[in-house]
Amino acid sequence: MNRNKREKEYYSIDVGDSTFTVLKRYQNLRPIGSGAQGIVCSAYDHVLERNVAIKKLSRPFQNQTHAKRAYRELVLMKCVNHKNIIGLLNVFTPQKTLEEFQDVYLVMELMDANLCQVIQMELDHERLSYLLYQMLCGIKHLHAAGIIHRDLKPSNIVVKSDCTLKILDFGLARTAATGLLMTPYVVTRYYRAPEVILGMGYQANVDVWSVGCIMAEMVRGSVLFPGTDRILTWLSLLSHSECVFVCLGFFFFLGNFTCYSHC
Repeated sequence: MNRNKREKEYYSIDVGDSTFTVLKRYQNLRPIGSGAQGIVCSAYDHVLERNVAIKKLSRPFQNQTHAKRAYRELVLMKCVNHKNIIGLLNVFTPQKTLEEFQDVYLVMELMDANLCQVIQMELDHERLSYLLYQMLCGIKHLHAAGIIHRDLKPSNIVVKSDCTLKILDFGLARTAATGLLMTPYVVTRYYRAPEVILGMGYQANVDVWSVGCIMAEMVRGSVLFPGTDRILTWLSLLSHSECVFVCLGFFFFLGNFTCYSHC
């Protein structure tokens, strides 16, 4: 493609403390969130004629770890297709050569809020059940594809006003290969399963534990197992043994949970 023509396809705009250089098809950029993985803006896509979310990965190639996470997120989002997993609509970079390559933009479906905001609301049993059903359907599809999310938490689960739910952020996801040594530093502390806290081997069921903690938080309106570090979180687990048994019961219940087995 002609260099001048390519340059005209993009424009730059300051969004908060970051500069977004995006295709001209994306207009009306507004910041909606940020995190360790990058900054997210809403925008209107004039080609698809719909609102979208654009995520600028934060310095994805500054080291090997960040590069792996960026690659992992892109590949998994491209490969996984499910109604309860966030959809990847487009991916692009404004750089023109491999030597200049440093920015990656992911264009995704735009949702209304994440569960952090929903937790503050008083939801009836029907809505809570529907949200749980969709979370389980999403992680069941991931597990069937041999993928462990490893970072399920309210901020990584988004919803629409009609209670439609989608799981996102796959920067820490891994394939569930048997015997693969996986780092214990996964899952935000409040949602870590006991085997993760203790540095033991773990499998896909750590995602189910996280879902149990999230649902308990939605019912209680507060974190189930708080702690400012790994030790305090473990002590919180021990001091709330009745909650642990509830989570364990929830986990074993899933083996016969009708809607989970038919997602």
